[in-house]
Amino acid sequence: MTTTAIAPALDASQTAKLHELYRHLHAHPELSMQEFATATVIEEQLDGLGIEHFRCGGTGVVGVLRNGDGPVVAFRADSDGLPIEEATGLDYASTDTGTLPDGTVVPVMHGCGHDTHVASLLGAAEVLSGNLDAWSGTLVLIFQPGEETAAGALAMLDDGLWDRAPKPEVVFGQHVMPRPVGTVAISSGPVAAMADSLRVTVHGQQSHGSQPQDSIDPIVMAAHMVTRLQGIVSRELDPRKSAVVTVGTFHAGLKENIIPASAEFTLNIRTFDEDVRRQVLAAVRRIVTAEAAASGAPGPDIEEMYRFPQCFNDPDAVPPVLEALRLALGAESVEVTPPMMGSEDFGHLGTAIGVPSVFWMFGGTPVAGLEGPVPVNHSPFFAPELEGSLAGGVSAAVAVLLSRLGN
Repeated sequence: MTTTAIAPALDASQTAKLHELYRHLHAHPELSMQEFATATVIEEQLDGLGIEHFRCGGTGVVGVLRNGDGPVVAFRADSDGLPIEEATGLDYASTDTGTLPDGTVVPVMHGCGHDTHVASLLGAAEVLSGNLDAWSGTLVLIFQPGEETAAGALAMLDDGLWDRAPKPEVVFGQHVMPRPVGTVAISSGPVAAMADSLRVTVHGQQSHGSQPQDSIDPIVMAAHMVTRLQGIVSRELDPRKSAVVTVGTFHAGLKENIIPASAEFTLNIRTFDEDVRRQVLAAVRRIVTAEAAASGAPGPDIEEMYRFPQCFNDPDAVPPVLEALRLALGAESVEVTPPMMGSEDFGHLGTAIGVPSVFWMFGGTPVAGLEGPVPVNHSPFFAPELEGSLAGGVSAAVAVLLSRLGN
């Protein structure tokens, strides 16, 4: 089946309601695997469209839109926010808070655009449910929690996603990015990197700050570890290979005149190749263990926090998606790009049942807004332009879905 250049679209009233829904979602983000109110809003929207649905993976929602015989296609949108204090100045900016697993209360923001993803998929569902004569088959709508912690896709699979929903022949997904509204970037093959997050706890010996000779200083020890870790990519890895090693947090001590007993830092590691992944992870463990030994300290604790799979676009499934997007948005608005170093757990959904996946990026920034510094995902200033972002997200989703389901 192929799409047409002119796909069904939302009318003015439906668009206004979608904008209002988006503002609500943006103003009320929830942390990963805590998207209870968000899930309820999604269920209410699906009820209003007459689409059957069920909870899956705790705070995930799956909708099933059946329209006669034909292919089964799935489309995923993630729904969680981030522990960021929003600084966009929008009149619908989030002022909500959430509680991290360790009990810390933090501000919460949709700093990665997942509210845009949810609203766009609901908008696409409204288009297709209102134009049943334009297509046939079954659409599985996956509103996935916990993407930011790599917990959500696996939680839905563990909760029997593909035992409870029709199994698709392909899984689609999209992500808003700081690129011009109305444009799309897509890759063939690798789309996003694998990611590993580790927590390292370094054990020293506490003493008075005036008596360092009686201590094993975990701050100095951990600082040497952080510095040495930066040499993995620059001095151990083949320069033709790609990897990123980032130390994102460092915590130690409570008072300036006390050498503490321990220090803790967390790392995020990005790779595209499984052999490189193993090499980098082994080097991390070797370096932190050796630095502890050099300081005469006990061995450090190295805890795996979470892992992201590689996000991979099936090369055979990409061409019809490219054609559909070019027909809908214009050939000049669709760019084939190299993979990015960001990470996604989207790939789990198709891999679990051996079907191809295709994932693309759509624009959320007005062209005029690209002239100066552009806030990026995970910035407190990240704010996709409402009208253009949703129009692009809905249009891209509808076009690609009709490329499989359209009459």
